Amino acid sequence: MYYPEEIVEEIRQKNDIVDVISGYVNLKKQGGNYFGLCPFHNEKSPSFSVSPYKQMYYCFGCHKGGNVFTFICDYENYTYPEAIRFLADRAGVSLPEVEYTEEMRKKADKKTKLLEINKEAAKYFYYQLRNKPGEIGIKYFTERQLSEETMKNFGLGYSLPYSNDLSKYLKSKGYSDEIIKESGLANFSERDGLVDKFINRVMFPIQDINHRVIGFGGRVFGDAKPKYLNSPETEIFDKRRNLYGMNFARTSRKDYVILCEGYMDVIAMHQAGFTEAVASLGTAFTVEQSLLLKRYVKDVYLAYDSDGAGVNAALRAIGILRDAGLSGRIINMKPYKDPDEFIKNLGKEEFQRRIDNAENSFLFEIRILKEGYNLDNPDEKTRFYNEIAKKLCQFEEELERDNYLEAAARTYDINQSSLRKLVVNLAKETGIAAKREPVKSGIQNKNIKEDSVKKSQRLLLTWLVEEPKLYARVKKYISPSDFTDPLYEKVATRLFEDIENDNINPAAILNLFEDASEQSIAAEVFNTKLEAIETAKEKEVAFHDVVLAVKKASFEHSSASLGTDVTALSKVIEAKKLIEELEKTTIPMS
Repeated sequence: MYYPEEIVEEIRQKNDIVDVISGYVNLKKQGGNYFGLCPFHNEKSPSFSVSPYKQMYYCFGCHKGGNVFTFICDYENYTYPEAIRFLADRAGVSLPEVEYTEEMRKKADKKTKLLEINKEAAKYFYYQLRNKPGEIGIKYFTERQLSEETMKNFGLGYSLPYSNDLSKYLKSKGYSDEIIKESGLANFSERDGLVDKFINRVMFPIQDINHRVIGFGGRVFGDAKPKYLNSPETEIFDKRRNLYGMNFARTSRKDYVILCEGYMDVIAMHQAGFTEAVASLGTAFTVEQSLLLKRYVKDVYLAYDSDGAGVNAALRAIGILRDAGLSGRIINMKPYKDPDEFIKNLGKEEFQRRIDNAENSFLFEIRILKEGYNLDNPDEKTRFYNEIAKKLCQFEEELERDNYLEAAARTYDINQSSLRKLVVNLAKETGIAAKREPVKSGIQNKNIKEDSVKKSQRLLLTWLVEEPKLYARVKKYISPSDFTDPLYEKVATRLFEDIENDNINPAAILNLFEDASEQSIAAEVFNTKLEAIETAKEKEVAFHDVVLAVKKASFEHSSASLGTDVTALSKVIEAKKLIEELEKTTIPMS
């Protein structure tokens, strides 16, 4: 642990998990818990639960779960110490200074070093742009009609026309050749040593959602190739998982994001007041980027180039957005190629009108599809209608599919009934209308049994967390050693101690596990759904059955690994007596 446990617990208690997660996810109260769409996987129906009592979250869809620290680590891509510092600052808790030994300094987190060196490089490029050698860069940005305020806001810079000037500067700041090379700011050759990656280019610092510089894009002057050069992927820079301008767009207070193709498009739009604009990082739009957008918005407007390549990129992005559960709309850039040119020539008011009249992504797909068919030819017209039906089959929800079916039929003057029949027939042919039963096997049966045992153990732990008074009625029969999974046993040991001390703290129990996957499993232990029970008698029977199932599974597990251990044998005999007693006894619930 980097910080004392009591400090960590104070920070957790001062950061109510519902308040924290509400800043990222739209939550609605249902009973004693809050529910919303999970930010960690694609879903259309809320399965992400946040419990104010347990101070933990759990997704019943992807099974991610944890406490407030886990959430910040997963959502913001923070390390555990970073999450502690973030939440301490949020709650106004002063953290003690951490004293590092010489050995700890040598093992300092490489991620922190890479962030530091990128920040230093950004300062270097920023300084060069605003001095004599950077006049060429200032001229370029000025000709692109960027204001000094915009250049400052995006930290724009310039790399000198020398092969190792940045490397020499970074070495003078104490950075080693190895970390400079690992940052992607320079390459190494036996003949020349360190050679700067960015030479004589205007520079665009790339920041993550927390305004930390993680990489760079550099644009060459004139028509030299490559036109844009980006940092290679490093431990802090994954271009598939980040978006240029997202650090600003996520606080734009708009309920949508405008997705562009280039840095200058984003900067020009922000300067015009459209601070919701973002762009991919030199690659096609990715699934990971769609999930990043989903954390903040439900609607994405595409402002891609109006040429053929831009249309194809938009078509690809639409599919990714749809799979992520996001709604897409297309902004018409014509008669100009991109947002930068459009705004310069027609102004921000006209661009806003284009946003307001953006085309639904499905109708855009159909319109582009139509261009490949001659609708005066009956055969081609039939093929076109079949292609529409195929696209309609992509919608799994019947209501959504019907809405788009009606829109397509209306737009292209197709008989709705005929189109619906075509969709139904295609759905049957492609297997959308029917789902096959899974093949059964002996291995599967074994897994089912193991899953049943674990579920009984999770149910019991969930029940005891939600109704701790029941512990007094079962402690005669159940001990932590009855939980056959080592992680469950560890959870039970701490939980039973907490109940005995009248200090139940499920969220703190998760801190027993450093690994994120183990925290999710521990969170699942406390969030196993109890079957709907209508009467007090049914509840009593159900609880009794769960306790008996846990004890029987423990007995079978102990018996199977008994060997010749006399002490173990006596425990198994005792367990057998308790099972016989349990089978004849009811456990009072009140």
